[in-house]
Amino acid sequence: MNGYFLGVDVGATKTHALLAEASGTVVGFGEAGPGNPFHVGHDGLLRAIASAVEQALQSARVSKAEVRGAGFGIAGFNWPSEHPALSRTVQALGLPAPAYIVNDAIIGLLAGAKAGWGIGLVAGTHCNCRGWDQQRREGRVVGFKMGEAAGAKALVQQAIYAVARQYTRRGPETGLTAAFISAVRARGVDDLLEGLTSGCYTLTASSAPLVFAEAERGDPVAGNLIRWAGRELGSLATGVVRQLGLEAAAFDLVLIGSLFRAGPRLIHAVEEAVRPDAPHARLVRLKAPPVVGGVLLAMEQTAFERDRVHEALVSGSLAFAAPEPAPPSSHR
Repeated sequence: MNGYFLGVDVGATKTHALLAEASGTVVGFGEAGPGNPFHVGHDGLLRAIASAVEQALQSARVSKAEVRGAGFGIAGFNWPSEHPALSRTVQALGLPAPAYIVNDAIIGLLAGAKAGWGIGLVAGTHCNCRGWDQQRREGRVVGFKMGEAAGAKALVQQAIYAVARQYTRRGPETGLTAAFISAVRARGVDDLLEGLTSGCYTLTASSAPLVFAEAERGDPVAGNLIRWAGRELGSLATGVVRQLGLEAAAFDLVLIGSLFRAGPRLIHAVEEAVRPDAPHARLVRLKAPPVVGGVLLAMEQTAFERDRVHEALVSGSLAFAAPEPAPPSSHR
């Protein structure tokens, strides 16, 4: 099998393109800005993927005509009705090869699950969960607008509520109050809450590590918040397990996103939530860039040695695109 295979990971903050030989040897990489069409539109999506793909091709000295397949994981691709417009945008790249488009959680799954199926659970700024069974039937969640919110942004918001409850004596004391005062350099709790209410201060998803740090110090409120997030995330995975009938199966549950790198507490909480419905699930924290899954998606219609190619892609990709780092601890 000759030629090259292209993977593209389109997110809300960045876009990665990875080019590899059929053996899994990585030969090119490109990076561009955000491409989620929900935020930047289809013109912005095209600019992002065109820039990243062109960089990958140029760095490998490969022409578009040599690309045999392309796999795109696109954040913001939520419903089948959106596929035709996304397909037209991808076709505008001028690639002669077949292009396969999935939600970005699927390429994270493929990057982490050696068998090429299972469930991908995302916990970054927001959360997501998608799965494939062995027949490529897909299970999914709906989205944060339907109450599925347990990423870093939601965790920080819940922590702010906890500080407010302490202030009004509706809840227990918590070290999160002092942590947030320090993070935004407020003059005290009154100034903190007034500033958060008026918009003078902001605590965003990047402040999530403060919650983990307080939990490690033994703060029960912070610990309960992490357990809450774990239960919520675990329930997303459990729903997909039930949709796909994987209750008795041994499969990889791939943990994707920066929040899973903030410490073991969250992973333990997810595992506790998942175990009753999926006792044989293997929790695997994704250590490779998700764009690896885009290359594997591009190869889906060809015959290849998945284990060997997967290993080569993971090894080669880390030299180009490290996984997203855990967010900094504060934001002003």
